[in-house]
Amino acid sequence: MLEIIIAGGVMMIPIILASIIALAIIFERFWALRKSKVMPAADVEMARKLAESGQVSTNAIDNLSSSSVIGSVLATGLASSNLPRHVMKENVEEAGRHAVHRLERYLPALATIGSIAPLMGLLGTVFGMISSFSQISKAGAGDPAAVAGGISEALITTAAGLVVALVAVIFHRLLKARVDNYVFGMEQEAVKLIEIVNQTNNRRPTPSVASNQPSANEKAAAAIAAARQRMASGG
Repeated sequence: MLEIIIAGGVMMIPIILASIIALAIIFERFWALRKSKVMPAADVEMARKLAESGQVSTNAIDNLSSSSVIGSVLATGLASSNLPRHVMKENVEEAGRHAVHRLERYLPALATIGSIAPLMGLLGTVFGMISSFSQISKAGAGDPAAVAGGISEALITTAAGLVVALVAVIFHRLLKARVDNYVFGMEQEAVKLIEIVNQTNNRRPTPSVASNQPSANEKAAAAIAAARQRMASGG
């Protein structure tokens, strides 16, 4: 293996570095995008119970926000439960955009590696062909051994670049699909939470304004008293 890497020439160095970075991103994203870390059922159930109870404490919101990705989104909705529906929805959408950014972390870098790895292999191919033609100009076309090194360098870098690109592109698509599934699930849970909060708010008793106003009996008594006062003054 070491001999193949050495035979690949100078372009094998950036290709190997790109492969190491790609593997690190793949392992890190698979670990970070676990369902227990992104959308645990316990956090969803806790958010629903808090929304149904109508009594949300600051500690409960902080614990929910720090527990998972969807917890941070639902905690934003619970923190805005006393605000109008459209304001609450805007806050949840903003939190959702931040959550998507967290889920897609490093994926653009993985996509970039998938795009540039074949180009690095192609550049290594060009270097190998340049080396081959340089040897031909020195030793002549009749000596196959003179050009074998350059051709070997060209083929090795091309193969290495394509392998790195294939791995990066395949896992980028898999991880992106997983992120899309999580985003769809979070949107559904956020909509459900908003509806639960609205139903809870609608069930709350509205403060009565009638207590500050005279009742019908009081109005009638006041009218009778005023009439008697006018009659007495007239008499």
